[in-house]
Amino acid sequence: MQLSGHKQILIIDNDVSRAHQMGTVLSFVGEHFIQCVQEQATEAFKESAHLLTVILSGELTSATASLVKSNPKIPFLLHDVVDSNALNGFVNVIANLSTPLNYAQLTELIHHCHQYHNKLPRTGSKLSSSALFRSLVGTSEPMNEVRFLIEQVAKTPATVLVLGESGTGKEVVARNIHNLSERAKGTFVPINCGAIPAELLESELFGHEKGAFTGAISTRKGRFELAEGGTLFLDEIGDMPQPMQVKLLRVLQERTFERVGGSKSLKADVRIIAATHQNLEDMIKEGSFREDLYYRLNVFPIETPALRERKEDIPLLLKELLTRFEHDQNKTVRFTEKAIESLMEHPWAGNVRELSNLIERMLIMYGDQIVDVAELPHKYQHIEVEEYTPEYPEELQEQDAINEMFSGFDYDEYEESESDDNSASEPVIEATSNTGVLPSEGLNLKEHLATLEISLISQSLAKHDYVVARAAETLGMRRTTLVEKMRKYELQKPTI
Repeated sequence: MQLSGHKQILIIDNDVSRAHQMGTVLSFVGEHFIQCVQEQATEAFKESAHLLTVILSGELTSATASLVKSNPKIPFLLHDVVDSNALNGFVNVIANLSTPLNYAQLTELIHHCHQYHNKLPRTGSKLSSSALFRSLVGTSEPMNEVRFLIEQVAKTPATVLVLGESGTGKEVVARNIHNLSERAKGTFVPINCGAIPAELLESELFGHEKGAFTGAISTRKGRFELAEGGTLFLDEIGDMPQPMQVKLLRVLQERTFERVGGSKSLKADVRIIAATHQNLEDMIKEGSFREDLYYRLNVFPIETPALRERKEDIPLLLKELLTRFEHDQNKTVRFTEKAIESLMEHPWAGNVRELSNLIERMLIMYGDQIVDVAELPHKYQHIEVEEYTPEYPEELQEQDAINEMFSGFDYDEYEESESDDNSASEPVIEATSNTGVLPSEGLNLKEHLATLEISLISQSLAKHDYVVARAAETLGMRRTTLVEKMRKYELQKPTI
């Protein structure tokens, strides 16, 4: 079974019956696969351009062992392999499949294979410092200091503690340290210590042996093993439970660990970079964070500055973020100088993440347009600018007024009323709270609508103390439309 364009699973097995059983299970799971015997393994491997994983079964030969060794970018699963100990130490050997096959285990391990591909280090020539620092945009003194510290510590094996508020780019700092280090060819493995329940965190970090606890249906590697030869990024280390703090401290001290339920010590050839938005020194005083662990992690601290501390970098950040969105979504948005000036006055509690979210919102609302202060959400409008109100021909203004006045008119109710008693009386039209009947002598509709409109606008403005945005919301119209009508009818807040 071979389908181009899909990630495929290659089954290598000389046992036809066992290979057929594996294929049946994979078909049930919905995976695309191809099968071959061991003598065809090398050729089949070369012909498969999009391999998700390779499942080895049966006797291990020199040819199949060579495939594992020479293809570190492809994860391998073992199933009923004789002499599988010969493959110990190969990071790309994810796990052993149980016998008989277990659906839950197989789907979990296929997920791990996808994660293996997702977290592969980037290939290609060594990136320049400018390219690596691209996401640390800014020419301010705080950002120059961060880049300097990254360059200094990256070449060493020192443990790094990245501090800063949420949204300041702590993981970006960690990735740059990894990419500039001697471990750049290894894997960068992040884990959020606050996002994983305390009872599962130990297994996530150190892995577990088969049968270590209920649900442990196979041996599983933890983040320390997955990061072997690379970097482990412990995000939100301040949220780590105290029992786990003790175990992490032991690993940092002895550079060894055991899987949950195991007794064999495994080496931890991993660089540790930790990060937190919390004040760990205050947590030590409160007794919620271990002092000895803090000093193990705080070998080389780097503080990421809040965006409000480097507001001069906002124009460059806007340009960088817009470039990314244009690449991803094939559309962009531009900001006037006044809009940028207004954004530079904002406190940015959410830092760069908040700025990125704002840009995405502006892209949705004003894609491929120019955004001025008036188009920014209200909380980002920190400077006063005269809002542009276009002049429309009189006939368009009349139509707009009619649309505004009768936007709430229920035509279905009107038709029903008319059909119930077609000759009894004139139909009653409800526009807002007023009921009008056409006089027998007729009227000037334009003047009548203008008078009614002035009355309703004046009432709404008085009700909201001439706060235009609230009055416009009450009238169900745009703020710019209300401003235009106030100018047209010369409606101003009475002077005291």
